Amino acid sequence: MHKVLNNLNLLRTFNAAAHHASYSLAADQLCISQAAVSHQMRQLQRLLGQQLFIRKGKSMLLTQSGEVLFLATNNALSVLSESLDTLSKQPLAGSLTISSTQAFSAIWLMPRLHLFSKLHPEIIINIQSSAGFDDLTAQHIDLAIRFGKNVRQKTPKEYECLHFGDGTVHPVCSVNTLKELKNKKCADMLGHPLIKIGSSSPYDWVEWAEHHDISEVSENTIYTSVSSTDMALTAILNSNSIALIVDYLCQNHIESGALSIALPLPHPNKVERYFVYDKRSPKHERIQVFIEWVKSQIVNEAGQ
Repeated sequence: MHKVLNNLNLLRTFNAAAHHASYSLAADQLCISQAAVSHQMRQLQRLLGQQLFIRKGKSMLLTQSGEVLFLATNNALSVLSESLDTLSKQPLAGSLTISSTQAFSAIWLMPRLHLFSKLHPEIIINIQSSAGFDDLTAQHIDLAIRFGKNVRQKTPKEYECLHFGDGTVHPVCSVNTLKELKNKKCADMLGHPLIKIGSSSPYDWVEWAEHHDISEVSENTIYTSVSSTDMALTAILNSNSIALIVDYLCQNHIESGALSIALPLPHPNKVERYFVYDKRSPKHERIQVFIEWVKSQIVNEAGQ
């Protein structure tokens, strides 16, 4: 790389002086003194070992070498200006890496992501699934969508932790299983496998039963354990099982008639939803667009 490129300001000043054929007019354009323009041109000519201007009256005319350099700087600055104009018109263009649970990513986000892409084809979304509280910086995550009652406590202070509503958890089963629950009482449920999601979920059967004063369900009840909600949904869609599932992850199946709420008794714990991201991120505007889209989708679906 030529040493002149270490000081691009010299080339910018040269271009202005060559364009106006005047150091004083170049100085007015660049808001510097005429002496500064003259000094920079002497410096540039010294670095190049070429004379670029000759004085004729009050004008500064280009030499042959100056003409060559003027054509080059004109083209280069024009390309830069067009590129910067394009960037300013498309501040959202680029990628976003989103992290969330396997269930939310697979069941809620992925089936709707094409709607976001239609609105913002300039934003490329990358999805990562994780049940834990990953380090956003270390994992190069731009936005995490997290759930639970301890999200704020586990979020570092330098990150924004934005609450965007709660979900309600109900016992959910297939419509065929619902027909078998003739009296729709908890005693009828004991003839069906109860799905337990995770080993330490705050939305477990025992707390649900205690809250509604249901003695038939206890620690001694036999459960089928799965690691995520998407596995629980697969189980209840294909068997006579019953699982405690948050509303927005089973809403589509309920609307289609495949699933139903087994008992209209909600779990006492709500599923709190949060967006977590770095407030200083250079992708802040892009992140806000995605956040507003997710929020609007959830609001629209809740109102249907």
